[in-house]
Amino acid sequence: MLGGPLGAVLGAALGHHFDKGLRGLPDDQISWGPGDQERVQTAFFTATFSVMGHLAKADGRVSPDEIKMAEALMAQMSLSSEMRQTAIHLFNEGKAEDFPLDDVVAQFRQECHRRQTLIQMFLEIQIQAAYADGRLHKEEESLLLHICALLNVSEFTFRRLERMIRAHYHYQGAAGGAGRAAPRSQGPSLEDAYAILNVTAEASDKEVKRAYRRLISQHHPDKLVSKGLPEEMMKMAAQKTDEIKKAYERVKEARGMG
Repeated sequence: MLGGPLGAVLGAALGHHFDKGLRGLPDDQISWGPGDQERVQTAFFTATFSVMGHLAKADGRVSPDEIKMAEALMAQMSLSSEMRQTAIHLFNEGKAEDFPLDDVVAQFRQECHRRQTLIQMFLEIQIQAAYADGRLHKEEESLLLHICALLNVSEFTFRRLERMIRAHYHYQGAAGGAGRAAPRSQGPSLEDAYAILNVTAEASDKEVKRAYRRLISQHHPDKLVSKGLPEEMMKMAAQKTDEIKKAYERVKEARGMG
């Protein structure tokens, strides 16, 4: 299904090709050729776990928290045993000294046809993985900025995403450990809620509503799958949507918005 660096990485991880479960929903705005959507989904899956493995080793060692984060993502995706093993192998391929990061990321950008929704979701996952041990190390930040440059994503966009993910991380509860959310009965703090919505406390009510609607549109699971996100990642996208909604409700309540 895939050639090039991504196909080589997937082939090394698998030993054979697979497409089980990598099917999405139709999108009237995209003209898919035969096998195109499965190809994009396979590219996303391959790039996500292999780059995550490479990023985990950026600070010199792969920490237990980073392994837990990868395992939590696999659990969230409800992968079959075969696909779980594939994800693990991809993660390990990414840790290899000769992992062709630049070539893999460049092909990923090409395979997803530069769709910003997919690229942003990919970066959100990588930033979240970098925060697995509670902080963003300089080596990880440098590597993420390099990946952004390869994807033609500005540093401004990276900083915005990093701020949002940091707020998500605080909301999920670092005390609960990587991949384990703390009780959410009280919802996010007001500060985290603003960060999740990517607005400041000085923003107008209209700006808050606009930011909320934009984020909901960007993270809608069905929309992401239709653009090439593997169906197995729908739960993760749905969780992000839920957090965005809770953040919006927190801000609305604090402002007395209708």
